[in-house]
Amino acid sequence: QVQLVESGGASVQAGGSLTLSCEASGIDFNTKYGAWYRDAPGKQRELVALISRDGNTIYAGSVRGRFTISRDSTKNAVTLRMNGLSPEDTSVYLCITDSYWGQGTQVTVSS
Repeated sequence: QVQLVESGGASVQAGGSLTLSCEASGIDFNTKYGAWYRDAPGKQRELVALISRDGNTIYAGSVRGRFTISRDSTKNAVTLRMNGLSPEDTSVYLCITDSYWGQGTQVTVSS
């Protein structure tokens, strides 16, 4: 059974940083792409960042230069380092690989 579990969400002040982690079980993340999306109230689900099987990365324009997606092979995980957070980054962050979604982790940024 494939399971993705996100962690690392928190409430922070604007300008702060967080690192989200998405740990997988039942699937080898090292052979799959991994991506982070976010859901904010009143907005469409948005792709935040993606890392391909080959390690290539894609970022939404709104986070490029502030967020970094990477793999943690030791934990079979994909992480999202978020710097320079702003209230506009407040969302539930979800990870996905293939057709499997995690349940999300809440990030709240206050001004």
